[in-house]
Amino acid sequence: MLTEEERKEIEAELRNHRNKQAACFEAMRIVQRRRGWISDEVKDIAVLLNMTADELDSIATFYTFLFRRPVGKHIIYMCDGVSCWIMGCDDLLGHLKLRLKIDMGGTTEDGQFTLLPVSCIGTCDHAPALMIDNELHKDLTREKIDEILDKYRD
Repeated sequence: MLTEEERKEIEAELRNHRNKQAACFEAMRIVQRRRGWISDEVKDIAVLLNMTADELDSIATFYTFLFRRPVGKHIIYMCDGVSCWIMGCDDLLGHLKLRLKIDMGGTTEDGQFTLLPVSCIGTCDHAPALMIDNELHKDLTREKIDEILDKYRD
């Protein structure tokens, strides 16, 4: 069920679009920003946008930055694009998995990190690269990854 604040924020977003369905991505981002993820129980978004739950779910599962299950406090997006792959992202991914004790798509036991793939971060000239939340990290090495992770630990 949407909270009153979520509903108001979504309705404000609706004023920026010609039809309600065009606001679906932003509506889901509003809910995710407040809750951390988009649960199956939030059928109210679909109703508010005159969509079916299946239509909304097909959009939610398409986008990398919309989460359909709980995630960690920090999201690590490991680039697996061609340039990063050529520059050794597989080795670095293996290092990340060992260091965090999770597989791709997993969340650490302490809830600090979720590790997700991303097709391209757009910094091919500085591959390999990853993002944590909205912060870009490039020209990665194992040592650099260790330093970066330490900065995000609470």
